[in-house]
Amino acid sequence: MKYCSHCGHAVEMSVPPGDNLPRHVCPACGTIHYQNPKLVVGCVPDHEGRILICRRAIEPRLGYWTIPAGFLENGETLQAAAARECLEEALAAVEIGSLLAVVNVVHAHQVHVMFRARLPLPEFGAGQESLEAELVRPEDIPWAEIAFPSVEFALRRYIDDRARGVDELHVTDVGRPGWRRTAPS
Repeated sequence: MKYCSHCGHAVEMSVPPGDNLPRHVCPACGTIHYQNPKLVVGCVPDHEGRILICRRAIEPRLGYWTIPAGFLENGETLQAAAARECLEEALAAVEIGSLLAVVNVVHAHQVHVMFRARLPLPEFGAGQESLEAELVRPEDIPWAEIAFPSVEFALRRYIDDRARGVDELHVTDVGRPGWRRTAPS
């Protein structure tokens, strides 16, 4: 950040009074510009034991598989965002269920929040951000082609919980700078 979004003056990095971290501060108007992690919200849509996954049509991780997920918008609840992302990416209307996973992706300045979801009807397709969408049995998930560690974590916890007949909340830290798998075939 170079300029204040409030008054246009050049900002400086300094520790504001009462704070303990350097922030972008405008010396002209005093506005403190906080930069906080972004929330990514998604769900694991299930229809009669099969899970809805999407192949990404955009970077990052173009061509890899994921669950429907994306950034939370202002004025949205977590559950509404998860349902919206599923509709946008997989053209699927879901019923959002219990909270499944909270994944800290510190290096990317993100927190990923994943819910369980029920897909009442097997009606879905590829939205603008997806190349294709598919209902898969857990044993058919293309694990080597999963886009993000947070998605793999959520899928594995979902499958394990379902096998054990529980709905637990799982919290972890994943990923690291430079994390990459080879390109999907």
